[in-house]
Amino acid sequence: MAKLILSENMRILDEFTLDRDCITIGRRGDNDIQIDDRAVSGYHCQILTVLNDSFLEDLQSTNGTYVNSKRITKHALHNGDIIILGIHQLQYENELASSEDEDHYDKTMVIRPTLPPQNPQGDKLSGVAETDGKPGSPRRGQLKILNGTNKGKLFPLTRAMTTLGKPGQQVAAITRRGDKYVIIGVEADADNRYPIVNDSPVSARSIALNEGDVIQLNGIRMVFHVTQ
Repeated sequence: MAKLILSENMRILDEFTLDRDCITIGRRGDNDIQIDDRAVSGYHCQILTVLNDSFLEDLQSTNGTYVNSKRITKHALHNGDIIILGIHQLQYENELASSEDEDHYDKTMVIRPTLPPQNPQGDKLSGVAETDGKPGSPRRGQLKILNGTNKGKLFPLTRAMTTLGKPGQQVAAITRRGDKYVIIGVEADADNRYPIVNDSPVSARSIALNEGDVIQLNGIRMVFHVTQ
């Protein structure tokens, strides 16, 4: 299981297991990880975890969230990443996490709506971005678009993780492990509305996808199927 090692000036202070779908980090006492540092905002950042993958998101902190000395807004964590908050550091340890070559959260969130829709033989579909992964079980999930310009198109979920949406709007992530698929709401829109599965909002808590589930985000509806 993934964990964070909290340190200050090379001195280890504590260790935290990422055993929840969502943990918050900040100076206030009601955070899952409290850091007593005046440079740390009350609610500074949060980490969303889907199976073996974790995503760091800055919560509009005053002084910013840094990973390996680079300021981020959202970042897919990789084994060994150092999160810098004020004078404190959190080292992310997870040998099962996707490698940096396989997954880059910031890049997968970029949507290029001017690209033409393509076929379901593994090409990108406009409005949907995939990260790399390894082949799993013969049973494969796929999404069928129900409305919009890509209505009727099929999009196979053949890789370890697929993100839907774009920054500033509703964003969801679908993770595959074998023939099991789960979805988590990564980001809400300006009105704090998260993606919906079967008429229920999906926020920071991951849920399993089942045959026939209908996903809706940013006005696009799609149905989840599992093929043999």
